[in-house]
Amino acid sequence: MNTEKLTGNQERSVSTASGWGMLLVVLLLLFGGIAVVVRAAIHANNHQEFPLWQFFGGMGMIVLAAILMGGFFTLQLNQAYVLILFGAYQGTERRDGFHWTNPFNKKLKVSLRARNLNGDKLKVNDKNGNPIEIAAVVVWRVQDTAQAVFDVQDYESYVRIQSESAVRHLASTYAYDHGEANENGQNEITLRSGVDEVSKALLTELQERLAKAGVAVDEARLTHLAYSPEIAGVMLRRQQAEAVIAARQKIVNGAVSMVEMALRELAEKQVIQLDEERKAAMVSNLLVVLCSESEVHPVVNTGTLYT
Repeated sequence: MNTEKLTGNQERSVSTASGWGMLLVVLLLLFGGIAVVVRAAIHANNHQEFPLWQFFGGMGMIVLAAILMGGFFTLQLNQAYVLILFGAYQGTERRDGFHWTNPFNKKLKVSLRARNLNGDKLKVNDKNGNPIEIAAVVVWRVQDTAQAVFDVQDYESYVRIQSESAVRHLASTYAYDHGEANENGQNEITLRSGVDEVSKALLTELQERLAKAGVAVDEARLTHLAYSPEIAGVMLRRQQAEAVIAARQKIVNGAVSMVEMALRELAEKQVIQLDEERKAAMVSNLLVVLCSESEVHPVVNTGTLYT
């Protein structure tokens, strides 16, 4: 079985002639041929003899001029022509201006300008299996015209399909917004929190996928990211609950630190001596005051601590 690699075409430059010089040649052939044909007709009218060699010579010059006209083409900045002669790749012309090439060359125009691909919203599952909606924009351009023309069927369609596949794979690689802690105690990167890292990962994967088509990716980033409508309400409530829990944890940690500091200061400065039972009561009261959501109204004890 032949396992020879079928791709791997590389662009090479081709030198085409100036269109202005060839235009002069074509005009000389055209008008010269017309002049020869007219002269042959005049000669036939005057001498009752038609000079076939002169007539066919003039017509040949006209036909040759018409054939040579097919070799003219113009190029603007950031455009290229891929030239193919009877199925064989001749080279690529990137220089802007007015050019002439072999009229039998097939000329395929390729734009070298950067283009945006605004992807559609895709419904996929993230790393944790949550259904989400995701979309991305990709800025790309053709880098190697030979690969773009010969190694893929339609490079524009190829870019669109591979970009969608890369976005789907990216979504399944990261969690939406609820990452687990790694060995170092740091939360893993998520689609929402790691925008720069996710964009770099998408750019790298796209460049690997599109390299065989001669396409360079200049930029790739997410433009839409949200939970699917069917679970958006549930996930919003979960986020709110997580926010409340996080806030409570911070409040409790702060309150414990303040109580600990108060007890330590009282003991070090010997302001008052408290037994374990009174310390517990004091800690309980301070935690209620510090952790309560509503305003606390203290009750002043005008007696002793033990009444």
